Formats: sequence, C-alpha cells, structure tokens
Amino acid sequence: MAGHSHAKNIMHRKAAQGAKKAAAFGKMIREITVSAKQGLPDPAMNPRLRAAVKAALVANMTRDTIDRAIKRAATAGVGEDYVEMRYEGYGPYGIAVIVEALTDNRNRTGGDLRSIFAKNGGALGETNSVAFQFERKGVLRYPASAADADTMLEAAIEAGAGDVDSSEDGHEISCAVEDFAAVRDALEQKFGTAEAGKLEWWPSTTIDLDEEKAREVLKLLDILDDHDDVQNVYANFEVDAAALERLSA
Repeated sequence: MAGHSHAKNIMHRKAAQGAKKAAAFGKMIREITVSAKQGLPDPAMNPRLRAAVKAALVANMTRDTIDRAIKRAATAGVGEDYVEMRYEGYGPYGIAVIVEALTDNRNRTGGDLRSIFAKNGGALGETNSVAFQFERKGVLRYPASAADADTMLEAAIEAGAGDVDSSEDGHEISCAVEDFAAVRDALEQKFGTAEAGKLEWWPSTTIDLDEEKAREVLKLLDILDDHDDVQNVYANFEVDAAALERLSA
C-alpha cells in the first residue's frame, strides 16, 4: 500500500533518533488541550481526548501533567486558543508534503513554514495544492502484545476496517474516514484504547528516492517536524530500508 512502508520508515527514524522530550510533550499537551476544548473534558466520553491521553501515557507523561492540561482546557478564559491548520507544499524533487499544525497565531506559523520550505529546496503552496495526491484514512495502532495477528485481523475486519498490518512492532489498522468511529469503538471494546488513533494522510502514489535525494527531503521534513506548532508531517516518497538505516545513523 502506498505510504504504508513510508509511515513505518518515518516512525523508525524517529525512534532511532530519539524524541526531543520537552518538544514532544508540548505537542501532546496541545493535542490534549484542543481535544478537551472541542469535546467533553472527560476521556471516557471524548474519543479524541482518550487517544491523546493514551499517547501521552505511552510517552511517559505523568498523569498529573495530563490532568492539569485537561483542567486548563475546561476552564473558560484559561490557556491558549489553538486552531487546527493544514499547510501543503512541495519539497525537493517534487515531493508532495502535507503539514498539520495547531497554532495560536496563523500568520506566525504560515510565515515560518513558508520560510522553512523556501530555505530547503521547496515551496509552500495553496490549500489543496497537493492533497489530491493523498488519501485520508482512519488509522489505529496497537502494540504487538494486544493480540496475535490473526485475532487482530479478524476483529478489525469484523469492525469494518479496510486493512491490517501486523509485525513485531505492533498492529496498524486502517479504514475509511466514515468508518473510523465504528472501527475504533469496536476495537476498544476488545483491546482497550489504541496507542494512537487518528485520521492521517496516506499518499496514493509515491516517488522512489536514492539515498542522496532522500537526505535532502528528510532534512526538510525534520525541520518541519521540529517546529513547535507542527503536529504531523506527511510526504509521498519511499526510500530503501538500508539507505534509511544509514541516514538515521
């Protein structure tokens, strides 16, 4: 599936490089804040907040920190008001890039991202300038310990999922956007809250890059990903696994 191995490649790179804990926690708190403000401040009644809390716990954020973020979000007039924004553009070698951000200042974020693209061989485009090259999917990720591959596949297909990829790294379940809530709820009943559960952009087709070209593209993606306002970065390229290992070293 296009973008499938790419997503796993990027996750592998991030694991190899090691997360920048403070920045990562800051982004998780933003997601918790937005989730709590847009829905009920109770994870049991708010699936997006529940997934955000689970992701934070998996990253070893303390329960006290999570609870304080939820409380601030639920208190009128307290904390920043973040807006969800999507930015699109092209990187080196015509690679299409989608950036999802949570920002309290659109002008600042847009200006910063435009500059990052320009300085790294790319160009920020208009909304929908590259989205047609991607497919929006619901994605859930469970640890390998949640179930064996056959059990997960049977449960996911029964719930309405479109595909399941199981490996020693865990289970990745994908489905149509309109089926996401039903699939998530059904799997939660069987396996508990997923480590990650959200809508993602998966490329419809990908561009194969050699190691040197991939180095330039990955530099752009890393700089984008390191920006405080950026939550997710997606791109439509593939790179050989061995080359990726060398680039991650």
